[in-house]
Amino acid sequence: MKERMAGFLVMTAVVPLAVIGYLILVIVGFTGPNSRGRAGVRALDHFVNAAVFNGYAWESVSSHAWRAREKRWARFIIWATDRFQKDHCRRANKREQPVVDLVLTKGLEKQTIF
Repeated sequence: MKERMAGFLVMTAVVPLAVIGYLILVIVGFTGPNSRGRAGVRALDHFVNAAVFNGYAWESVSSHAWRAREKRWARFIIWATDRFQKDHCRRANKREQPVVDLVLTKGLEKQTIF
């Protein structure tokens, strides 16, 4: 219960900042440096992977889709990204899998509060 309450309090502050961050990302995407926009999109990608697809917070939706390629949602993501860049998900997973392995080996995904 303590962890849920702490999570609620943190999210009370984080969600409004996330909305502001998204709005800034839209502006930066049109007017700012590409590197800043790319970093923001990457962070949003990781957030969506963790929140929507129940994936790791340090992994992109594309890499997660390649790991879970037998699932329907993952097959759709792979199909959709292949329209823009052939083998995108496979290459994303090849690039990100060492990070996933390191985090899991070191136990960095474990609970850190309470």
